[in-house]
Amino acid sequence: MKNIKYLYSVLMLCCTLTFAQQTPADKQTEAITITGATIHVGDGTVIENGTVVLENGKIQAVGNSSTASKGKVIDASGKHIYPGFIGANTNLGLVEVDAVNASNDQAEMGSMIPHVRSLIAYNAESKVIESMRPNGILTAQVSPNGGRISGTSSIMQLDAWNWQDAVLKTDDGIHLNWPSSFSRGRFWLGEPRGLKPNENYAKQVDEVVSFVKESKAYLNGKRAQKNIPYEAMEGLFNGKQKLYVNVDDEKGITDAVNFARENGISMVVVGGYQAYTVTGLLKSNNVPVLIDHTQSLPKTNDDDYDLPYKNPKLLADAGVLVGIHTGNNSNFQTRNLPFYAGQVVGQGMSKEDALKLITSNIAKILGIDDQLGTIAVGKNATL
Repeated sequence: MKNIKYLYSVLMLCCTLTFAQQTPADKQTEAITITGATIHVGDGTVIENGTVVLENGKIQAVGNSSTASKGKVIDASGKHIYPGFIGANTNLGLVEVDAVNASNDQAEMGSMIPHVRSLIAYNAESKVIESMRPNGILTAQVSPNGGRISGTSSIMQLDAWNWQDAVLKTDDGIHLNWPSSFSRGRFWLGEPRGLKPNENYAKQVDEVVSFVKESKAYLNGKRAQKNIPYEAMEGLFNGKQKLYVNVDDEKGITDAVNFARENGISMVVVGGYQAYTVTGLLKSNNVPVLIDHTQSLPKTNDDDYDLPYKNPKLLADAGVLVGIHTGNNSNFQTRNLPFYAGQVVGQGMSKEDALKLITSNIAKILGIDDQLGTIAVGKNATL
């Protein structure tokens, strides 16, 4: 009987080991050449019967079939090679099960908390992350949310043992939830469901403006008494960080862009549902947009039924740098990035331009286009 129990225990252990997390890859020790594939570079270029040479974790050569091979050769005839897709403004690694508080680390208490860092809360062993890689999402900006100023994001590669191994860019930006100029009625209190002006909008904007001014005054002063939230804002003023502003409505976008310009801050619009109405302002101020995912419904009765589908194309046609992010529920929706980009193809955008929405454009917006976004010599072998 004891032997049977022992055997059962061993079998259970074997099953546990079999279904453990995916093991991160070892450091590359041998050159690899992939031949015969159709290479989608990510900048609009397509190479038929192409060759990619990878060495020491970097792309060493990209070209047609005449490109010299090196090391192990993989025949990928009939297959396609794409740059690794990039998830922007996600909470990957911060939330495992929404209903379990102990596994939810995406938001901290407080309103103005730029010093909260997603980096150290990132769980590289998340099962959710494992569901991203099979769909080609290999890199993600991991962002906190909650409060008015939510905290600081970092950019992670999704095949690592821990956050120290995963980080590609530390503290890349600060995230701000801009006040909405409109609010919806609280139907559970008997209020009309429609939109109505936010009576506290001006006050809420003033709170943001005041915090930024106080931060700048503190940083330019003697700093006699240490203030961690103010010190966390320094990267915005010296150009090392971007401000990611979650805002959808036309007035909010306009006010946010003017606010950033007046304070010398480089900003990105996140959400941007009505950004198509102010493309001139965005373009003249070099403000890119991370648009909400395309598979959603119109937000007001007057909107075109297909506005969410065509929003990225409207912005791109106007000359605004645009990428797609997954909006709410990004811990599991991020895996659908390629489908969101495909939705835009149905609205008239070319496949290669749609690919940019989740590769090279995202890399430019996040400031990592020197490492990722296209299949090019010298960039990371992430494909």
